[in-house]
Amino acid sequence: MSSLIHPTAVIDPRAELAAGVEVGPYAVIGPDVRIGPDCRIGAHVVLDGRVRMGRGNRIFPGACIGLEPQDLKYTGDPTGVEIGDDNTLRECVTVNRATHGEECTRIGSGNLLMAYCHLGHNCVLGDRIVIANGVAVAGHVEIADRAVIGGVLGIHQFVHIGTLAMVGGMSRIERDVPPYCLVEGHPSRVRALNRIGLQRSGVADLDEGRQLADLKRVWMLIYRQSPTLAAALEALRAEPLTAAAAGLVAFLEASLAEGRRGPIPGAR
Repeated sequence: MSSLIHPTAVIDPRAELAAGVEVGPYAVIGPDVRIGPDCRIGAHVVLDGRVRMGRGNRIFPGACIGLEPQDLKYTGDPTGVEIGDDNTLRECVTVNRATHGEECTRIGSGNLLMAYCHLGHNCVLGDRIVIANGVAVAGHVEIADRAVIGGVLGIHQFVHIGTLAMVGGMSRIERDVPPYCLVEGHPSRVRALNRIGLQRSGVADLDEGRQLADLKRVWMLIYRQSPTLAAALEALRAEPLTAAAAGLVAFLEASLAEGRRGPIPGAR
C-alpha cells in the first residue's frame, strides 16, 4: 500500500483504504473516509466527512468530496456521501454531504461528472449518468439512470430528472425533466423524444419495436395533440401501456403531486 501513496499525501490513520488504492500528491483524506479497492485519488483531492466509496472510482485533481453542505440549516450532523463503483469525477468537481441527521448525498455507479461540476447536499444520482462541464446541481435533486446533462447550466433544488432524459447545454432547469425526453432552452421546454439515447440504450429494440412505437404515440398525445397535460394523462389512465410509455406517464403524474416542482412544459 505504501508504494501507491505519494509521500506528500495527508491521510488520517483512521481512514480505511482497500487494496490497490492510489493516492496522488498533496491529497487530504479525513478520518471517516472509506475507499474501496482499485480507486485512484488524484493530486490535491480532499475527501472529508463520512465518505463511503466503492470499487474502481477515479477522482481527478482538485476534487473536493464530503465537505460541509452549503446550507444554512446545517448544524454539524454526521451526514455523508456514498459513491458506488466505477465513477469518474473530473478536475475540481465538488460533492457536498447531506444536511440533517444520518442523511447522505448518493452517487450510483458508472457515472461521469466532468470538470467543475457541483453536486449539492442530499442529491441522488442513479447509474451511467453523464454531466458535462460546469453544471451546478442544487440540493435535493434526483437524476435517474443514463440521463445526459449538457454543460454550463443550473438545476434548481428539488428537481427530478428522468431516465434517459437529455438536457441541452446552457438551459435553465427549474422544473422536472421527463424521462426519454430532450429538453433545452431558456426557459427550457420539452422539444422531442431522445431518439438517439433510446436507440443506444436498446429501448428502441424492445418487443420488436413496440416499446418505442407506444412511447412515440403517448408522447405525441401529451405534447402535441392534447390541449392540456391533465387531459392527456386522464385519457391515458384507461389505456394499456408498454413499460417505457407507462414510465413517462407515471413520472408526469408524480411530478404534479404536492411538494414537487412540476414538469417542464412542451414547446407548442
